[in-house]
Amino acid sequence: MSLKKRVAIITGSSGIALETAKTLAKQNVMVHLCGIDKTLNDAAVKACAGLSVSLHLLDITKEDQIKQFVSDVTKTDSNINILINAAGVQAYGDIETTTPDAFDKTMDVNFRSYYLMSHYIYPFMKATGGAIVNVSSAQGHSNQNNVLAYATAKGAVHALTRAMAVDAAKDNIRENSVSPGSIRTPLLEYSAEQLAKDGQSVEDTIKKFGESHPIGRVGTMHEVAALITFLVSDDAGFCVGGDYKVDGGLTAQLGV
Repeated sequence: MSLKKRVAIITGSSGIALETAKTLAKQNVMVHLCGIDKTLNDAAVKACAGLSVSLHLLDITKEDQIKQFVSDVTKTDSNINILINAAGVQAYGDIETTTPDAFDKTMDVNFRSYYLMSHYIYPFMKATGGAIVNVSSAQGHSNQNNVLAYATAKGAVHALTRAMAVDAAKDNIRENSVSPGSIRTPLLEYSAEQLAKDGQSVEDTIKKFGESHPIGRVGTMHEVAALITFLVSDDAGFCVGGDYKVDGGLTAQLGV
C-alpha cells in the first residue's frame, strides 16, 4: 500500500484526525492538518514531531479562511491527492431544546465545511486524481435520542458523499465516507462527561458505551485511521461512493 509522495489535507487536529495524520505521515504522505483550537494544534505539533505534518490554524466554517488556506498550501503543494474531512463537534438536544444557533453551528462544522473544503480543493486534485474521505458516524444511520443536530448532519454527510462521488469519478477522484461507532477520542470522553449518571465515572460510562456494541468494547482511533488509510490508497481503487462502518457491529443489531 504505497502512498509515497502524496499530499493530504485533514480537517481537525485531535482524535481521529490526528491519528490519521500520523498514520499517513508514516506512509511518507505530506500532511497538512488544520484546526481552530490553538492549544490542540500545539499538542498535535508535539504528537507529530519528526513526521511530515504541517499544522494550520483554520476555522472551517469560514469560507474566506478556507480559500486563503488552500491558496497558501498550493503555493508549495500544487497537487493535492487526499482530502479527509474529519473535524466535528458534538451537540445534544431534541426538537424543543436544540436552538437554531446550535443547529446551525453543528451543521456548519459537521456538514457544510465538508462541502466547502471539497469545493475549493477539488480543482487541485483533478490533475492527478485522488481520494476524499468524509468522517460521518453510526448515528447517521440510526441514532440515540437527544442528538437531533448531530444525527442530521451525519446523515447529510452520507448523501453528500454519494452525490459528490458520482460527479467526481470521471476525474479519477474517489469519494467515500466512514461511519465510526463509539471510538475512544476526546469527543467521546466529552460525551461521557455529559451523559454520566450520578455517581458514575467517565470510565464507567465509556465501558457502558462499549457494552452496547456486539464486540463488547469501544473502538480505537487507530482502527478508524487504518480504514481511512486503506480507502485513500490505490488498493481501494474500486471503492467509490460507499459508506464503511467501523462500529463493532453497533448498527447491525436490533435495538430490542
